Amino acid sequence: MTEEVNAPQGAPEGEAPQLSLQDIATIVQIIDIVSRRGGFEGQELEAVGSLRNRVVAFLNAAAPKDGEVPEGQVPAGDDLPEEVEAEEA
Repeated sequence: MTEEVNAPQGAPEGEAPQLSLQDIATIVQIIDIVSRRGGFEGQELEAVGSLRNRVVAFLNAAAPKDGEVPEGQVPAGDDLPEEVEAEEA
């Protein structure tokens, strides 16, 4: 059983896919949203929470040290974009 992996459209061949801090911060937002909506079963919560904590620790370690907020900063629950809050209502 082999699985073929294709590069995203427009990406040069042979170049590894890249993730930005914004992409990684979005992962945390998705975990939070799905958790609030009850998308995880009880036995999954420990693994999901552990992964979320490691991702947040990575983002905090990768944040610029000069006090500037990185582009991918994870907003708190009250700081979610309006379109995300509207979907949750």
